[in-house]
Amino acid sequence: MKIQKCHDHVIGRVALLVGCTALVLSLSGTTAQAGPRDAARQTLGTNDGWGAYGTGTTGGATADAAHVYTVTTWEQFKAALKDGGSAPRIIKVQGMIDAVSQGCEAFEAEGYDFQKYLADYDPAVWGHDKPVSGAQEDLRAASAAQQDKAIKANVPANTTIIGLGKNSGILGGSLQIKGVDNVIVRNLTIEAPVDCFPQWDPTDDNKTGAWNSEYDGVVVYGSTHVWIDHNTLTDGRYPDSSLPSYFGKTYQQHDGLADVVRGSNHVTVSWNSFKDHDKTMLIGNSDSATADDTGKLKVTLHHNRFEGIVERAPRVRFGQVDSYNNHFVVTKGQKWGYVYGIGKESRLVAEHNAFTLAQGISTGKILKKWNEAPLTANGNYVNGKAVDLIAVHNAEIPGETLQSGAGWTPTLRAGVDPAKAVPGIVNAGAGAGRVC
Repeated sequence: MKIQKCHDHVIGRVALLVGCTALVLSLSGTTAQAGPRDAARQTLGTNDGWGAYGTGTTGGATADAAHVYTVTTWEQFKAALKDGGSAPRIIKVQGMIDAVSQGCEAFEAEGYDFQKYLADYDPAVWGHDKPVSGAQEDLRAASAAQQDKAIKANVPANTTIIGLGKNSGILGGSLQIKGVDNVIVRNLTIEAPVDCFPQWDPTDDNKTGAWNSEYDGVVVYGSTHVWIDHNTLTDGRYPDSSLPSYFGKTYQQHDGLADVVRGSNHVTVSWNSFKDHDKTMLIGNSDSATADDTGKLKVTLHHNRFEGIVERAPRVRFGQVDSYNNHFVVTKGQKWGYVYGIGKESRLVAEHNAFTLAQGISTGKILKKWNEAPLTANGNYVNGKAVDLIAVHNAEIPGETLQSGAGWTPTLRAGVDPAKAVPGIVNAGAGAGRVC
């Protein structure tokens, strides 16, 4: 019988499973436990991050046979999401399903002409003092509205979405987990949506202008008890390096990969691979969202791999965020800004993570201060050596001194691996195709 590497919800470690059963042996010595054979009915383990708080996260584990769907197209996927109200459901995605299979042209409003748009709003004609307006901007907005309707998929409460096998997922769609409770998203390869109709804002970027895009791969908005596990999220076929420039600025067609915003709470993000993207993850999307976000945005990130990421891994506002046992890789020559963004009223705990930085990359820039907010950063390793991230940051960037001590201690951790072992463990186990 072939022995293959898989992962199970109970332990959250690299494991050997015989025939993909759920008898898991943890590398850290935790007692083996048995779980359901069907990965689609697995639930978030006890104490496995903020998503396990209170009622925990079970998704559609109790779905009856009438509410288990296997889908092979975007249309089937959206229909399965709408069927059955809030009854527990399991949606199994088979193969790569494309939300934009007909191309961007299918969304264009009659009369929209991108070349005319460029001519009308060229800074030499329009300037940089006021937002764009007029016929072509109206037609761009109408085109964008048609794309918005087509590619957004609203996920109801008590739902599990899981990819089948190693090569299943979503191309160009945006999962909207909005205003609901109890959702699981696992084992999907998610190629970030491409905004077909970015807006030119001549007043942005200190009045030099910028192209602004919409759509995240996964959005958790005003929702609770969400588990995002063993997915691969990436720009895929459309990396930023392939995007053209107009008016001297990149024609940006990507937004975030996975954002947690607007009063969302009790979320666990585990064993995912985030690859080749710029603005990766926001936890809290506005300094003005005090009423929505204060006391919420409690999110755990563990055993995720970040490679080719420019920034926001994550950027945090308001939330109590526990980030441990993640592996961050910054390669030679890639564009890079920072890993952790310290934002308004955030209380980040970043412990026992591993950072693999190419030669010449500044360790002090792992942290980026946006607002005055304390954080805890213990037991982290950079290129195999223990590093006090706050001390190094403060020494290298004295104009952005950070305070140590987030003021809380995480208790919802299924198990913590030594930071020196994290690269090997996470590289072997993170991403889609490793859930049996």
